[in-house]
Amino acid sequence: MSRNNLPLVLLPGLLNDHRLWTHAQATFESDREILIPDLSQHDSIAAMADHVLEQAPPRFALAALSMGGYVAFEILRRAAQRVERLALLDTMARPDDANRARVRRGLLELAGLGKFKGVTPQLLPRLMHARALDTEVPRIVMDMADAIGREGFIRQQQGIIDRADYQPLLADIKVPTLVLFGAQDEITPLAEARVIHAGIPGAHFEVIGECGHLPPLEHPERTSELLGHWLAGRFDA
Repeated sequence: MSRNNLPLVLLPGLLNDHRLWTHAQATFESDREILIPDLSQHDSIAAMADHVLEQAPPRFALAALSMGGYVAFEILRRAAQRVERLALLDTMARPDDANRARVRRGLLELAGLGKFKGVTPQLLPRLMHARALDTEVPRIVMDMADAIGREGFIRQQQGIIDRADYQPLLADIKVPTLVLFGAQDEITPLAEARVIHAGIPGAHFEVIGECGHLPPLEHPERTSELLGHWLAGRFDA
């Protein structure tokens, strides 16, 4: 199988579904199989990874955002031989620090008490650059969160809290890797991108300006363009 028709697995983040990847799917589905798994039904990153591997073709390119990146790392721990290319968007290899973990547990507790509110308008400025606030992106983000719902959020957040430290894995990643981040990501700052880029041999690093945590929605054309270059091998070391 050539890289021109290598199947592409796209992994969404916390409270995201297939709509995160609408533009990428439309861009690439004419010449390759596309799989966008549902990551809302399991409460551990390991179980999410197993769920993806059960559905995925024998060999594939893997692109993942945020929580999806944790699942991508776990897939590499379990079945690195099946992944031919890797793209990591706005994710991190390090575990949460004490403050981030405390915030997550607080949100989990509130959700358990029935106080899950999805993505509210007040949260949107943290998720995306200001230029995206007057577009259709906020509505898509809120609709995705509503679709995942309280139970899905609880499962996903529990999996994120319990995830492994993936930093030791980075040096063992041997496939062509794209690290792609929004320049103004407040959820996963650029410092995390640099950790990943420095840790993976030969990784290619791209930053999209005027962009927050969600490049596939905030800058869909540029994101798909860069993914196209990655799939075509233009960033290969």
